[in-house]
Amino acid sequence: MKNALGQEVGPLVTFRPRPPPPSEPLVGRFVTLEPLDPSAHADDLHDAYADDVHGRGWTWMGYGPFPTRTAFRAWLDTLPGTDPLFFAACVDGRAAGLASWLNVCPEAGRLEVGHIHFAPRLQRTRAATEAMDLMRRRVFDLGYRRYEWKCDALNARSRRAAERLGFSFEGVFRQHLVVKGRNRDTAWFACVDHEEPALRAAFAAWLDDANFEGGHQLRALGTFTGPVLSARDPTLRTPQP
Repeated sequence: MKNALGQEVGPLVTFRPRPPPPSEPLVGRFVTLEPLDPSAHADDLHDAYADDVHGRGWTWMGYGPFPTRTAFRAWLDTLPGTDPLFFAACVDGRAAGLASWLNVCPEAGRLEVGHIHFAPRLQRTRAATEAMDLMRRRVFDLGYRRYEWKCDALNARSRRAAERLGFSFEGVFRQHLVVKGRNRDTAWFACVDHEEPALRAAFAAWLDDANFEGGHQLRALGTFTGPVLSARDPTLRTPQP
């Protein structure tokens, strides 16, 4: 649209700053996201991460791996309580992964999901996907406009996960960070509020018992979220790694 001077401008937005996301549990069928409590979650998390014997899950994180249970607990104790706001993903009462909301900007109605680190026993499960669904749903239920995902541009697995979960690729910030002494180019992804109804329906269809037989999915999540991605600007697609 154009303003009175004939210049292209964005559409008018009626928006009020949103409240910061609350530190309260998110409860699903397969997973419960509990606000991180090192005294309650540290031992379970350490044991779950120990299944990753080669430490592959730590490669693109800005911290870890931790050589001892004590070192891991000491790191957990340094984490802030609000931004990032960490959750422990718990299955059958035991923590098996971490995720957080961060870079919260209530004035613009945007925030990011990050620090996602699921132990091997949680990866590729309905609980893991439901955890991401619960976090996204809460953000849009609070009235936020934009939900972001950022990762190392060389982390092909994270980039594939972002699109499978309904995030659109928006570009790469070159030389964005230095992580563990190495350059990090950062790939940016996001989904926005008007896409949420379609994403919510896609996740519900994938998580439904009718999509599973003998514990195995009949249709991949990407077949449900794919139409949402396809409906967006075709330039917002990540190059295949």
